[in-house]
Amino acid sequence: MKKLLIIDFGSQYTQLLARRVREIGAYSEVVQHDEKLDLSEVQGIILSGGPKSIYAADAPKVNPDIYTCGLPILGVCYGMQAIANDMGGEVRHGDISEYGKTTIQVHERQVIFNNIPDSFNSWMSHGDTVTKAPKGAVVTAQSSNGLMAAFEMKDKKIYAIQFHPEVRHTEHGTEILENFVLNVCKLSNTWSLSEFLEKQIETIKSVIGDKKAIVALSGGVDSSVAAVLTYKAIGSNLKAVFVDHGLLRLNEEIEVKRIFRDAIGLDLTVVDAKKRFLDKLAGVTDPEKKRKIIGEEFIRVFEDEAKKDSEIKYLIQGTIYSDVIESAASGKKTAKIKSHHNVGGLPEHMDLKIFEPLRNLFKDEVRSMGELMAIPKHVLYRHPFPGPGLAIRVIGEITQQRLDILKKADSIFIDVLKETGWYNKVWQAFAVLTDMKSVGVVGDERSYDYVLALRSVDSVEGMTADWSRIPFEVLELASKRIVNSVDGVGRVVFDITSKPPATIEWE
Repeated sequence: MKKLLIIDFGSQYTQLLARRVREIGAYSEVVQHDEKLDLSEVQGIILSGGPKSIYAADAPKVNPDIYTCGLPILGVCYGMQAIANDMGGEVRHGDISEYGKTTIQVHERQVIFNNIPDSFNSWMSHGDTVTKAPKGAVVTAQSSNGLMAAFEMKDKKIYAIQFHPEVRHTEHGTEILENFVLNVCKLSNTWSLSEFLEKQIETIKSVIGDKKAIVALSGGVDSSVAAVLTYKAIGSNLKAVFVDHGLLRLNEEIEVKRIFRDAIGLDLTVVDAKKRFLDKLAGVTDPEKKRKIIGEEFIRVFEDEAKKDSEIKYLIQGTIYSDVIESAASGKKTAKIKSHHNVGGLPEHMDLKIFEPLRNLFKDEVRSMGELMAIPKHVLYRHPFPGPGLAIRVIGEITQQRLDILKKADSIFIDVLKETGWYNKVWQAFAVLTDMKSVGVVGDERSYDYVLALRSVDSVEGMTADWSRIPFEVLELASKRIVNSVDGVGRVVFDITSKPPATIEWE
């Protein structure tokens, strides 16, 4: 299959590049900068951004074969600086750093900027600057700060931009990528998720063969799609295990059993592990420790289930791209944000082999694949729920009392959003129980109860997100119901921080 290859130098946005290329309709794959390259089916290469300075001693280097292979190359951010450095230009730490929204002025309307306005807003993230372009290069754009924003070496089919076209904050970013992918690389826009679906079914069959597997089913979108996809490949050789760890939303354990036994027809084993998990988490306040404890305990529960059938060799997990990126699981080259229980939180020793059929897909792609497999929409379009569950939404120590408070408050918030028509307008909404208490007045007496935060974001793939502009009257309704109905909550606040700089979850 003809494809575009993305070389990862550690940017948090690398997988977004792959996602945007797929949106265009061309197939893309991501490889690490030090991997052995197979260019047999490749028609173009993108060099990603990255956190290092190109002149640092440990800076990742571009494989020299890339420059001599004759394929079109696009350098983005660090990729631009690497090209400039390798081709005889100069890169220095600038007096001006550019982070966030920056205006770009196009000076030379070459291929990359074909049909792009002379001025547009972009998303920058750099402290180093290309101060001298390589010999023979044409500078095609500058930032509003007068810094070099793009150059090209048309005879070598090399193009470089300092900003991030893959981030939705960049205006015309998709058109810029289309100019490179379709017009320069000559890739067709015929790749589809249905093709990926059929390929993954064959891959699962070839990897697992006649062995058996269990799937970690949480009731969330990712594990649901992973379960049905694997079931299509190996049928009755799949055992679905739902672990009730006590960290679920209100009545979640009842809903999951109803959906997967009745609506989808999967053979579902329910393990009551509430005490087991809460005992392990007792007294733990550090969020990374929480994630790792939950990750290890999940594996141990699944291993216990697998011991009941000696033919079970694989554990299927609903890991997706954003999990992998934020856990920095790809060779520790990407800057680590936080561990995910099913990636960075896995124990070093496991009796089961992990297989993750969705790890190259983003959330919106996972949902689309679920639709192709006729999974009910009320399952696919539930708001995302983290694998560690409410453990990372209870800030500080986890107790049954604090969990009960959060479950009730979260349920009220979601009910209000559904009643007012806002649930399907936002991407993800939830409540967070902080470890702070606040003075209040109940009746004529002083109260001292927890501060509860409401969080709601709008996103597509979960890598970037903006806080939801929910009307004040809706938030007021949720706040009143929570404070009046949930013992232990004395104050409600609303989080208006986007991602970046924050993450979607608080821990």
